[in-house]
Amino acid sequence: MANKKLAFTSDYMEGAHPRILEALTATNMEQTPGYGLDPFCESARDRIRKACDAPDADVYFLSGGTQTNAVVIGALLRPWQGVVSASTGHISVHEAGAIEFGGHKVLPLPESMGKIRAEDLDQLLKTYEEDANHDHMVAPGMVYLSQPTEFGTLYSLEELRAISRICRHAGIPLYVDGARLAYALSSPQNNVDLADLARLCDAFYIGGTKCGALLGEALVVPDPALLPHFFTIMKQNGALMAKGRVLGIQFDTLFTDHLYQEIGQTAIACAAKLQKALQDAGIPLLFESPTNQIFAVLEDDVKKKLDPYVDTSFWEKPDSTHTTVRFATSWATREEDVEALIDLLHRIL
Repeated sequence: MANKKLAFTSDYMEGAHPRILEALTATNMEQTPGYGLDPFCESARDRIRKACDAPDADVYFLSGGTQTNAVVIGALLRPWQGVVSASTGHISVHEAGAIEFGGHKVLPLPESMGKIRAEDLDQLLKTYEEDANHDHMVAPGMVYLSQPTEFGTLYSLEELRAISRICRHAGIPLYVDGARLAYALSSPQNNVDLADLARLCDAFYIGGTKCGALLGEALVVPDPALLPHFFTIMKQNGALMAKGRVLGIQFDTLFTDHLYQEIGQTAIACAAKLQKALQDAGIPLLFESPTNQIFAVLEDDVKKKLDPYVDTSFWEKPDSTHTTVRFATSWATREEDVEALIDLLHRIL
């Protein structure tokens, strides 16, 4: 392995898919309008609408996931409302209070492997309505999910339908964070497609940053009336890129010849191989992952032996002698790196 460490820290360590770089280079000297009003963005919107079977949808391009979550949630909520999220949801834990900074509270729900249950959501909404003091409380004004979840787990179509029914009965929007959506779409255990998201959600975004793009996320709003003047809201929040074509070209490429729907396959295959090797080595997992994130519980002395050779992400310290780490694969993970990690496990265990 020479002196180069193996990198399994996250799924945005590499640059961009070669086809995206080629497209950016080929169009580099073209002059186009700004702010996403260029022909590349419009082509990308059309391709995304077709992929989502949502011909009337508005599609907006933003530069990153936290930015997208903060701007969308701020636009959807009224001043007295908060957003319901799994207690482990990205907006609740790993976005440095971005939602609260925007003036809205995150209302956490208990979770199981990163997922909330429709029954718990229903109970939370009923408890709020039945509380005689609810005018003194933050009202649940929308629901936030991610697909995959922060733990790499997946909502099934049945689970998504149940949550969507409750949201629509209550008259509150359902918003899905799709930062790693390509890895969900490539998972053999997944049964939710883009058209399902467009039908069951009020807004969702298609992640690019972690799924083969240099940067960027594509927000899909199936009913444009939900977010009027969102272009202006993006501008107010510093989220409107002057050179919007940089995002449009990338998503136009990702949605040409089904690249986005297929780009996660390498990550899923490599993750499955690595997950089996960890299990065969007797290393406990938090659970069997269906996507590209694997959470392994390492004895601290084993972690100490791995650290000089492998970069992983710290997740939690379950006790004084163990550390849970995340191994993440990506669209660009090389099989030889997975093999090298497996060989290293054989040598140190």
